[in-house]
Amino acid sequence: MATSLKIDDTLKSRVQRLASQRRRSPHWIMLEAIEQYVEREEARESFKQEALASWTAYKESGQHLRGEEARAWLSTWGTDDEQVVPECHE
Repeated sequence: MATSLKIDDTLKSRVQRLASQRRRSPHWIMLEAIEQYVEREEARESFKQEALASWTAYKESGQHLRGEEARAWLSTWGTDDEQVVPECHE
């Protein structure tokens, strides 16, 4: 898919300067920037959808962990006494 992109002269100069510093083409710099942006926004959207699904599940079942329960469990991560996920409750 061929796509053209119009950018102002200031941004164009910045891209060209960075490309020169990185010994890359301006095209590579722009593709890399777009790819990183899309990946970041896809991850953000995935997180949002997961949160909405969790909220819906909570509203339907009432099952949850209190913040202190989650923090206590998380504080064991990476220790010799790492705990399993606590059971959700109403």
